[in-house]
Order: sequence, then structure tokens, then C-alpha cells
Amino acid sequence: MVKKSLYVFLFLISFAVKANFILLPMDDATQKNHLKAYGITYWALDKQYKASWLLNYRGGSFLLPDVPEIRKECQIRGVSFEVITDGEMQAVLDDISSPSQNMETVVLEKAPKIAVYSPPGKQPWDDAVTMVLTYAEIPFKVVYDEEVLGDQLLLYDWLHLHHEDFTGQYGKFYGAYRNAPWYIEQKRDAEALATKLGFAKVSQDKLAVAKKIRDFVIGGGFMFAMCSATDSFDIALAAEGVDICEPMFDGDDSDANYQSKIDYSKTFAFKNFILDRKPDHYEFSDIDMTEKRRIPFEKDYFTLMEFSAKWDVIPSMLCQNHTQLVKGFMGQTTAFDSQLLKSNVLVLGKNELNDEARYIHGQKGKGFFTFYGGHDPEDYQHRVGEEPTVLDLHPTSPGFRLILNNVLFPAARKKPQKT
Repeated sequence: MVKKSLYVFLFLISFAVKANFILLPMDDATQKNHLKAYGITYWALDKQYKASWLLNYRGGSFLLPDVPEIRKECQIRGVSFEVITDGEMQAVLDDISSPSQNMETVVLEKAPKIAVYSPPGKQPWDDAVTMVLTYAEIPFKVVYDEEVLGDQLLLYDWLHLHHEDFTGQYGKFYGAYRNAPWYIEQKRDAEALATKLGFAKVSQDKLAVAKKIRDFVIGGGFMFAMCSATDSFDIALAAEGVDICEPMFDGDDSDANYQSKIDYSKTFAFKNFILDRKPDHYEFSDIDMTEKRRIPFEKDYFTLMEFSAKWDVIPSMLCQNHTQLVKGFMGQTTAFDSQLLKSNVLVLGKNELNDEARYIHGQKGKGFFTFYGGHDPEDYQHRVGEEPTVLDLHPTSPGFRLILNNVLFPAARKKPQKT
């Protein structure tokens, strides 16, 4: 009798688990904290729970099992959720799978291991990815040159590049900030680190780091970069073996006619760009659109491209949002000249008024990269020394959602892309 009662109890427990699901809606009307919803999904994956990403269903909602600790975590973090029955869940999945619907269900398999490439003692205005990971309560490890050159990237699935200058020109801050204490300190620290690692110049150290990151991607890693880490990364790879730094950066003259020696075949995303030779000009090349923009603040938006969720799963994942129109924001590298993109690069977000790409994606070897122009999605023109954004004031930010789409991207079971 006791044995039979135990079987009935176990059956009822399994039925209860099977019968209910938690839906994290990601539409504009229902979800009160989109950013922390990603953190809940990551947390559930890390706890070995099953999860699904419902592409284009109510803003790209997440489906989780209904267990007490997930409910509790949602309540603690202020994330809106709905409990749905097995029958309701099946109706949703049937609707999503219909050929007439531009939707898809993507199984999320594991919580990716996250690394952020960031210098020690970074300033408070950096950086958007670190801020949103912390706000969403998604764990990450900070790595820098020593860890990268020591092959520690092998421990991670996803890497974000802090707003780094991989060319060895210290962010081209020389013109405005060469006498600022923070600039002098950063230059001194970078030179000391390069010497410690066996390099004669910072540019040589940064090139070696860029090549390790390149190999990480080629081997199957996921790389996400914003602002100056996008174009300066490609420039460093293309300028391998060429001195493009002026004396105030590395102590000697740059190579004569160095532009003719740039090898575009080595880049991830950009081609045919012209480098900026002026050491006091806050610009690396003509890739960036900052100084070519004629867009008033009130009209500065970019549009997320629409893809077939069933056929082009990867770009659909990266574009999940509760709005297709995202307000623009500036940075050292604000946006990319569409004419300088390689043909295999996919534009995910574009400002049509200025014909500029804001958000791009591509594949390199077995891995993937995403470049996102601008510095901070909720600070239109962030200036050096300003306070960081308080994300409690922007819990539904569409611009920050794009970052978190990329964070969860490695967790997904991929299907071949057709675009």
C-alpha cells in the first residue's frame, strides 16, 4: 500500500511539472523588465533547466519550466511572467510552427561562459556590456592581455571586447587629453604591460592579442564588440607588419605610405577603408560615420532588419526586440559606412537616412562576430568623465536588449543560415 502511494505521489509530481510552464513575455505591453528577463533565462540554464526562445512571439519570449525557484527568482528580480498549462503551451508552439507565421522555437542548451576583455582600473564611463551583464545578473570574468596571450580564451564561449584601441594609438585621445592624468596613466600602464609581455611596443602587444581573439573566433568562439573595438580590431589585423603609429604613440615614425600596405583580406568585416593619419584627430579611419552624420537628435533612430525566423534563425535571434525602431546613440565609432562592408557581412540594423550600418554580424571560420556601433544605448552622446548610465531607469531598453541577444546566442542550438 505504501509502495503504491509512493508511485501515485511521484506520478502526480511528474504531471505537475509536466503540466505547467513559465512564459517570460518580451513584448512592450507586458514585460516590465526586459533586461533582467535575460538574466532569469541565463540563470535557469545555469541551473540545468530546459529553456526555449520563442522568436518573434510577443517580442521574443522565453519559455521555462514552472518550478518554485524560477517563480521566486522572477519575483525577486522584478521580471514579469505568466504560468501556462501544457495545453496552452502546445497551442503556442503549434501557432509558432505554422508556415504562415514568421516565428520559430529555438532550444537553449547551456549557459555560455562569458568573458569581457577589459583593462584593469577602467574608467566609470565604460562600458555598456559590463553594465548590462551586471544589471541582468549574468556572471562574467574579466580578461586582458595576459589572459588572452596565455590562451585562457579556450575557457569561454563568448567574448566581449571593451572599448579598446587595438592599433596602439591609445584611443586617438592624444589631441584632447594628452595632458590629462588618466591619459598619461593609461599610456604608462599599457607600455609597462607590453614590456612585461615581451613586446617593444604597445601596438605589437595589441596585434598579438587581436590575432589570439581572431583564432578564438575561427575555432568556434562568439565575439561581440562595440564602439572603437570594432574598427580598431579590423585595422590592427589589416596592418600586421606595418607601423601606422606616429612618434607620440610609439616613439618612432610610421611607415612611409603605409596605406598602400594595408591587407584587407585579414579583416573580419571591413574593406577598402582609408586610415586617418592625423595623430590629434579623434578618428581611426573612414569606416566610422560619426563626422559624416547629418541627423538631428530627434530623428536619430535605426531600424532592425526583418528576417525569416524559420530560415534565418541566427539573425532573427540577434534582432529580437519589442520594437523594430531603436533610438541611436553615438560613440568614437558610432556607425559603419555601408560601402566599406565586406559582401559576407550581414547588416542587422541600419539608419536609412544616412545609409549607415549600426549593427552587423558575420561568420569567421567556425565562429561568429557581431559589431555594434556606439558607446551606450541610453546615453546619446556620452562624454569622458560623465557618470555611468543607471539601468534601473531603463529596464526595457531596446538598445541594451540587442547586447543581451548576443549573450544568449551561444546557448542556442543552431540551424543553418540561408541568407
